[in-house]
Order: sequence, then structure tokens, then C-alpha cells
Amino acid sequence: MKLSVLLCLCALSAALCGCDKVTGLVNPPANDHAAPDVPKEFPAVSFPSDNPFTAAKAELGRHLFYDKRLSKDFSTSCGSCHQSQQGFADGSKFSHGFAGLMTTRNSMSLVNVAYNKSFFWDGGVVSLEVQALAPLTAQNEMNMNTDSLVRRIENIEAYQPLFAAAWGDGTVSLDRITKSLATFERKLISGQSSFDQWNRGNTSAISASATRGAELFFGEKGDCFHCHQSYNFTDNQFHSNALDSLPADDGRYRITGAGSDKGLFRTPTLRNIELTAPYMHDGRFATLHEVVRHYNSGGKPHVNRDVLMRPLGLSDSETDDLVAFLKSLTDTAFISDTTLQSPWK
Repeated sequence: MKLSVLLCLCALSAALCGCDKVTGLVNPPANDHAAPDVPKEFPAVSFPSDNPFTAAKAELGRHLFYDKRLSKDFSTSCGSCHQSQQGFADGSKFSHGFAGLMTTRNSMSLVNVAYNKSFFWDGGVVSLEVQALAPLTAQNEMNMNTDSLVRRIENIEAYQPLFAAAWGDGTVSLDRITKSLATFERKLISGQSSFDQWNRGNTSAISASATRGAELFFGEKGDCFHCHQSYNFTDNQFHSNALDSLPADDGRYRITGAGSDKGLFRTPTLRNIELTAPYMHDGRFATLHEVVRHYNSGGKPHVNRDVLMRPLGLSDSETDDLVAFLKSLTDTAFISDTTLQSPWK
């Protein structure tokens, strides 16, 4: 049976206030405003009015994203925890940051982050511009004083022409740094997986096992599609998937203080999920088979356990089929795109 992914347009939240409310640029470069291409099933990427897209700004953001000089001890870049070959996730249960300190949650993938309504596992911020600031200043990540960060970038000669091209002059500011990072991250669009080819009519693009897995995923037996829906395989909502009866991490509750949010976490995209192990907010599952077995069990008793959590009754072969489908969401063209990888030698 042919399945189609439903489309939905996710509104991006307001960004940090900038210099020019209309364009966000000072003397913006000409003929540089064409928005990034997206797959035909995807809506156009929306950019904030004070941070419109330019290719020069995205290129500046790419340089900043992969530059370890943005961390206090020169040890960590954004790309350290969001690696292209790992689907812009980490590959570790928790990430190493400043002075070898560890993060407290697994690094989320940045794939298609332009379409998110909120960021981090608990939805603690609602714009990419603000999100970019958080790891820069977190003591266990990059631990940079913002004034020191600006001065350091000002003293790196290679950035002078990049800031001039992106912003019309070479002035470095925290606002320009975070907006450039956010602009690059909005270019991380993935939608050319084997599944996408199959969904567009190429019936041989995925295996028979993955096709059976798709039936399970989009059907009531597997019941994955209610939370992992639409072109980006996420509802952008918060759920308790009943990992623990008494969770060590309160999740969304840390942000809202509402008892009904204890143990709730944002639904991640499943695109490139094969590459983003380990899984869950605490990286407890090393394989996709472990993830599917958890959902198949129905999870553990929890006061806020999502109503959709229930034993699924999947056989071992059906579990294999569902994993095969999830692996069909890997976009090899995306992870090999050199324009999204580090420009530094």
C-alpha cells in the first residue's frame, strides 16, 4: 500500500532583537537572499523578520558552528556535539564539553531544526537564535563569557571578511554571532532518504522488510505515526513514553512547573535516526531494536504516561521490519553534503 506523509507548516518563534527590524542587516549583500531549497513535500523554511536568510550569513554561521575557538578552553565547537556523520547528533550517551565536563542529556539531532517550535528536550527556548546562545555560555559545554567571545572573534583575521560579507561591515557582536549560527542551522534540511524516494513513487527504493515496517509504522498496530507524524516525523509536542515509573529527569516540568509535565520530553524527529544512537533523552538505548522493544512493552507505570503507550504485541519479525523502515529514513546525500561540513582544516 502506498503511504503519504502529511504536510504541516510549523511557525518559528520570534528571535532575539536585532539591529534592523526589517532586514536584520546593515548594507546587506545584493542578490544573496534566495532561501534554501527544500524537498517538494516540505514547506518553505520561515526566517525571522530580523534575521532573514542570506548565503553569506549562513556561510559565516558554518564557520562559527565548527570553530572550537568559541569555547573557553578551545576544546569544543557546536559541531563537536552535532556531527554531520552522526546525523548532527553526537554518538555518545552524554557529550564532553569544557574541561571534559559532561552534559546531562543526550545531544539532540539538528536535522530539520528549522521546523521546530521549541528546542532542547524540554522545550526550554523557542527560537534558534536563543538556542545558539545556551551552549556558548553553559559551564559544562563551551563556558564562554559573551564579552570575551566577541573579543576573541574580533581578533581572528579570517572572520573579518566573513562578517563584512554577511552583515555589510566587519563589526562583531553577540547578536550577529547567534543569528549567523541560527541561519546556518536552518540550512540543515534532510528529505532525500530512501523512504522519500519510495514515498514519491519509486517502489524499489526500500526493501520488502522496510515496506512491511512502513505498514506497521503508519498503522494502528505499530501506532508510531501519532507522535512521529508529517514530513519531519514529529508532532513537536511533549510526551511521557513511560521510560521509568519515577523518572530521574523531570523533563518539561523544569520549564513549566506543572505537575502534568513531569517526565515529558519533546518528540524528536526520526529522520536519520539510524545515525543518531544512543537514543532517548538519557541515551539509555544503544540500538533501534531496544527502542522498538521498549514501545512494544508499553512502558512502565507513570502518572503522566501518554495515553498512546500500550503493549503493541509485535513479533520479532515485525520488530525487525519496523527497524528496517526506520533505517530507510537515512539520507546519505545530506550527511555527505560538504557545504554543511566543517570549513576548517
